[in-house]
Amino acid sequence: MSDSVSIVIVSHSPAVARGAADMVREMVGEEIGIAFCGGNPDGGLGTDVGAIASAIDSVWSPRGVAVLVDLGGAETNSEMAIELLDSEKSRRVAICNAPIVEGAVMAGTEAACGSSLEEVKKTAEEFQS
Repeated sequence: MSDSVSIVIVSHSPAVARGAADMVREMVGEEIGIAFCGGNPDGGLGTDVGAIASAIDSVWSPRGVAVLVDLGGAETNSEMAIELLDSEKSRRVAICNAPIVEGAVMAGTEAACGSSLEEVKKTAEEFQS
């Protein structure tokens, strides 16, 4: 897994995050690291900075980690989670401005081909409307 960019999916809904991650795994197999998190610490809709940081750490790759988010709050909390990482890691994490499902599948496919973090991010963002 450390040979490829990894993917983290952050959603306000645990079910949405899990489903998007399942789709990526179905499309690209176990060739890349994929993690997901969703919901707030109380089990409701929302996102959690600590859970996002843990998800990034769980699939950390020197090639980088692409983070896909569903709504503005997920993006804000992902930015805060990235700030919690040491500077060496935080430089290798990119939030993709892309639809969460289509973007994650395309990012995963690109990552499985051995592409750089910049290429993975660009591919995901091609699906932005």
